[in-house]
Amino acid sequence: MQDIPHSLTAQDSLVAVMMAVSASDEEITSAELLTIERVVNHLPVFADYDPDRMKNVSQTVFDLFAVEDGLDALFGLVRDNLPEHLWETAYALACDVAASDGVLHGPELRILEEIRYELNIDRLHAAAIERGARARHMVL
Repeated sequence: MQDIPHSLTAQDSLVAVMMAVSASDEEITSAELLTIERVVNHLPVFADYDPDRMKNVSQTVFDLFAVEDGLDALFGLVRDNLPEHLWETAYALACDVAASDGVLHGPELRILEEIRYELNIDRLHAAAIERGARARHMVL
């Protein structure tokens, strides 16, 4: 296992949250990966982000998922390195990734609940964010 980094950039933290949601059900779908790639390529918060960092951030998430208390460590890194004003952004991106393949499995629902708790997302705000993600990912 590679050394777990002591810090992430704010953008790395957002990528880590998205990857954590994707990996939570042990099945990373193409739709989820494409959503993450689209987000990184188009959202203003990633304007100066080097997408080549995504592989290392993803590996960090996988490494943390492989150890006891790794999820707690991941949330600690995210809270330490993501400004609080971007915590709702992290939750919104997590919801988009979860909704992207049209199916939310139990593990995805549980990690979204954990993200809400760990990032102190108000329940009413979370409901609005979740509704927006659902609306963006509807199909005919």
